[in-house]
Amino acid sequence: MNRFALLLAAVLLALTAHAQTLHSPSHKLALRFSLNALGEPTYQLDFGRRPVLKPSRLGVLIQGQPGFVAGLTVVKIDSAQQDETWAPVWGEVKQIRNRYRELLVTLQQPGPEQRLMRVRFRLFDDGLGFRYEWPQQPRLSYFNVVDERTEFNLPANHKAFWIPGDYDSNEYVYTTSRLSEVNTTRITPIQQRAETTTVQTPLMLKSDDGLYVNIHEAALVNYPALMLSVNLQTFGLGSHLVPGPAGIKAYLQTPEHTPWRTVVVSDKAPEVLASKLILNLNEPSKLTETSWIRPQKFVGVWWEMHVNKASWNYADVSNIKLADTDWNALKPNGRHGANTANVKRYIDFAARHGLQSVLVEGWNVGWEDWYGNQKEEVFDFVTPYPDFNVDELQQYATAKGVKLIMHHETSGAVTNYERRQDEALRFMTAHGYDAVKTGYVGRIIPRGEFHDGQWMVNHYNRTAQHMAERRIMVDMHESVRPTGLHRTYPNWLAAEAARGNEFNAWSEGNPPEHETILPFTRLMGGPMDYTPGIFQIKLESWNPAQNKGRQVHTTLCKQLALYVTMYSPLQMAADLPEAYEQHLDAFQFIKDVAVDWDDTRILQAEPGDYITTARKAKGKEEWYLGAITDEQARQQTVKLDFLAPGRKYEATIYADGKGADWEKNPMSYQIRRQTVTSKSTLQLQLAPGGGAAVSFKPAAK
Repeated sequence: MNRFALLLAAVLLALTAHAQTLHSPSHKLALRFSLNALGEPTYQLDFGRRPVLKPSRLGVLIQGQPGFVAGLTVVKIDSAQQDETWAPVWGEVKQIRNRYRELLVTLQQPGPEQRLMRVRFRLFDDGLGFRYEWPQQPRLSYFNVVDERTEFNLPANHKAFWIPGDYDSNEYVYTTSRLSEVNTTRITPIQQRAETTTVQTPLMLKSDDGLYVNIHEAALVNYPALMLSVNLQTFGLGSHLVPGPAGIKAYLQTPEHTPWRTVVVSDKAPEVLASKLILNLNEPSKLTETSWIRPQKFVGVWWEMHVNKASWNYADVSNIKLADTDWNALKPNGRHGANTANVKRYIDFAARHGLQSVLVEGWNVGWEDWYGNQKEEVFDFVTPYPDFNVDELQQYATAKGVKLIMHHETSGAVTNYERRQDEALRFMTAHGYDAVKTGYVGRIIPRGEFHDGQWMVNHYNRTAQHMAERRIMVDMHESVRPTGLHRTYPNWLAAEAARGNEFNAWSEGNPPEHETILPFTRLMGGPMDYTPGIFQIKLESWNPAQNKGRQVHTTLCKQLALYVTMYSPLQMAADLPEAYEQHLDAFQFIKDVAVDWDDTRILQAEPGDYITTARKAKGKEEWYLGAITDEQARQQTVKLDFLAPGRKYEATIYADGKGADWEKNPMSYQIRRQTVTSKSTLQLQLAPGGGAAVSFKPAAK
């Protein structure tokens, strides 16, 4: 062997000497870390003998400095393990087990600076989490991340459920295709498109041999959202971070770390939905007292605007200036939904049916020309329209035992909102509001920032923290998609951050498969305010001229089932009271169904096809089941072995009726009752685009 070959062999031996293999607690998964011949850190992941990820590079590029990508050496390796159980403030289960094995690799740059970066891996039986960390050190304090070199190299051309990489929106219908077919150019409009082969996380994948892989992130703090660039030839996925105005991805100061990059994997689809890996990677609650946080159901002055029965704005004028307008002098348009009498009607309905809250949108001045003008001074969040009596409604709601939910739409003018937020929260407290729905429709101000960039991520997190200090619960719309931070800030009840039910009112709508994909994608990071419960599915009845041919792509019973399959501690009965008054027998399920749970069982699931979920109500011996399907009719055979043995239950079954079909006959349903036990089996017939909902209550002895 010549001298060069000997030298090369010595280098390779030195580099691979630090190769490490880590097994998950039950040895379901194996992680291998090593440095390649170029000193690049790599990892690979296996599920038993099946490859999940081929060798994939790791690294971070730093502006104006040598990056942490190549020529690195391993200076230290640490290991640890954890097995604990913790109780969420609210959630899908009463207790969560946090069991993993950890590998912490400390890497050093070449050269005199000898800067350090750590890669921390946590391997669970249901997946992997890893992040980059920079300890405080003499030669690295402030630094700017210009890119990550995080790769997820897949072994084959998997089926993928994806939405396009858009820095400003995630409100898209999912495309199902092979990875090699990803092309976002055919999707329009896109607000701020990334590369045409870039998709958003969470990304759901399925291999031809039945392996389910979900890629996302956890604990997104002080960093931009992660997207994934697809290599159409090799099926590798590369990290793509949302940029700031100057092209920098993140401005950091040591000690610091990135969010966790997460890979959930199983050969059973229900286990993906049951995973608590993302929650386990978040910090425990920062709130010492949480009794004021209340999961709840609500109605609201909202859907009537979407179906063109009412308006958000008080007057039909334009070119309004917030500080210079005499709102009492404006001529009302006669369609303003957030008026005192109409809000009282919703309060009465909520009180009559045991719903806790009423959301009111369009109550505050500024809606006349709020959208699309990139105005900063749009709303002040404290001035009501002349026909909305704040004090009277506070007293009326209190007397009825109902709370009002505040609405803060920013129109993307976030600097304006931050400037006024303290005053707005004082106004809420003074008038009895303890929950708020925020909105971020439109281009972000400060101009050049994106909804999913570092600056806005910090705003969302600051807002959740700020509201927690005031004992206010928050539901964010048009925000970055959740990453499990509701564990850390349990007052952050829900978010939208996806294409919700509202799109059925004024666009081509959501296809029936949409709700069978969302739990595998968007909901992996946290609850979604999807606004289910639409009963008047054909929308022409509200406004024939403007809603011609429009409908929700669902059956009525599927809308009931969504309260179980689409988890949220904040659930809206989204339709108008008069729609529910016509179907009070079906509305009973919405009244009964819980929003906080002791146990959850994913009984059957396949992304894009069907989901059947059963949940046990918090502190009760009651179970609720939801089953939904895509465009295909299905028969589901459901074993009831989740029920307590030796006990009888009355099952009330809300099922698609004879001839039900999401398009042709969506409002046909039937309700039947039968006594069941844990040894019983239910046969559920799901219509095309349909579903079924079942309540199980202990039978009278």
